[in-house]
Amino acid sequence: MKIITYQPDESGLAYAVGTTLDRFIKLKQGDFPFASGELSQLLRDIALAAKIVNREITRAGLSNIGGAFGQTNVQGEEQQKLDVIANIRFIRALSKGGEVCAIVSEEEDSVIDLQNSSGKYVVAIDPLDGSSNIDVNISIGTIFSIYRRKTPAGSPVLKEDIMQAGREQVAAGYVLYGSSTMLVYTTGCGVNGFTYEQSLGEFFLSHPTIHAPKTGAIYSVNEGSINEWEDGIKHYITLCKERGYSARYIGSLVADFHRNLLKGGVYLYPATLKNPSGKLRLLYEANALAFIAEQAGAMATDGVQRILDIVPTDLHQRTPLMIGSSEMVTEAGKMISAFTEKAMYS
Repeated sequence: MKIITYQPDESGLAYAVGTTLDRFIKLKQGDFPFASGELSQLLRDIALAAKIVNREITRAGLSNIGGAFGQTNVQGEEQQKLDVIANIRFIRALSKGGEVCAIVSEEEDSVIDLQNSSGKYVVAIDPLDGSSNIDVNISIGTIFSIYRRKTPAGSPVLKEDIMQAGREQVAAGYVLYGSSTMLVYTTGCGVNGFTYEQSLGEFFLSHPTIHAPKTGAIYSVNEGSINEWEDGIKHYITLCKERGYSARYIGSLVADFHRNLLKGGVYLYPATLKNPSGKLRLLYEANALAFIAEQAGAMATDGVQRILDIVPTDLHQRTPLMIGSSEMVTEAGKMISAFTEKAMYS
């Protein structure tokens, strides 16, 4: 009997698949603060729901699930049909997984108590960010934060389990539904990205150990609100233009953040006259992306303080957000402070 030694194909003719998300989670389980398996399973539950939502999105134009649902959510925003579908899919996956005791969702007025007192984790989620882009086939996403509950397992869910500062997150991530579907997450030990291979039904490691450039030449902001900004923001955007930076704004937070995380840039959603407290939600949008940003070497502030240090006082609390390459966020913050001080003493 002849035995030959296996040699990996180096010709480039065979497609290299790589490490699956499931295998990666198992390999990295020892990095988790509480490595008992529940968090690993929770991440798998989120990945499963993301696959289902991805399927719904890719066939939205053919199955009449695009467009408005006909109701508004707690934010006063018109819900899209896929907002509702994504919300149901993620809640169902998290409830059946058994690791979660409560969910905070952008689409729900109140905390969802899953009546699972043994669950050790709380999940805050924006099931479908940028959903107004669905009908025009532009990238959208899902954002999630995972917190370890403060009260003992077996007891009722209390306010202190929910209202935690972003620095208390044990994991956070986002799913980008674009030209390809990606899941990017962190457990506090760096950031890794996984691309969905639809024919195999698996997420594969495609962007290991993501490091954000310290600076860049992209700024992302809705300049239609320029007349409502404070002077510091106006001055910074003028400076970006004078330097020849590129303006890139998709209108989907996940998509804008993802591009700037990889290529270098800054995303700004400042306070305005209409929204003096900002518009983005702290618990299920800003905190998750801030955690990812910092783990990749980037920064996230509200223009004054670190996003992860803000202690929430309201379930749907809003915040201004400046997030991206550290040098750009720092410079923008300094300009805001300088103009604020000038206004105080003028």
